[in-house]
Amino acid sequence: MKIPPPSPVSFPEPAEPRAERGFMPVGLIGLLAVIAFLGNMYFIYHGLDIGGKGGAFPKLVYFPYASMADLKPPGADPDLGGQLYAKTCLACNQGGGTGTPGMFPPLVGSEWVNAEGHQRIIRIVLNGLSGSIDVAGAQFNNVMVPWRDTLKDEEIAAVLTFVRSEWGNKGDAVPLEEVAKVREATKDRGGPWTADELKQIPEKAQ
Repeated sequence: MKIPPPSPVSFPEPAEPRAERGFMPVGLIGLLAVIAFLGNMYFIYHGLDIGGKGGAFPKLVYFPYASMADLKPPGADPDLGGQLYAKTCLACNQGGGTGTPGMFPPLVGSEWVNAEGHQRIIRIVLNGLSGSIDVAGAQFNNVMVPWRDTLKDEEIAAVLTFVRSEWGNKGDAVPLEEVAKVREATKDRGGPWTADELKQIPEKAQ
């Protein structure tokens, strides 16, 4: 007896895929937006300004200071000033700013250092000083080297601010902008100043 071959089996073809509308999680999107907003506010008031309130990367200021201006004088870095003093001034003016008797005048209690304005001391640092000068009741006659070509404006502002606020001195900060203006105004001067010349210059900028 002959057995017929099996009939081919046909399977139904799968349905064509089609795009369908899905559920939009509006509540979740709103929650993410709120989290992003709160995160932004946190960073703005804790050091990283995403929203542009204080610049790209504002520095942190901690209690009891309210701003960076309270931390240090504008344009002057106290740490830099101390480092520069140790590097450039220590040999002559000594660690306590007492100077060298008979040779280099003291910075402690100096009327030149504690002057109300900064015009004269900026010039002294830029071009140096030569000849006789009276400081704190004593006379000195020596030469201070110029630092115009060695120190930048911010470095001069920093070291002058340092000596005006150390060892009991009560002078205010020396602004970076004032150093830059004095440098430009005296760019054609070639030699050191004398005390008599400096006395003809107003202490404060006009």
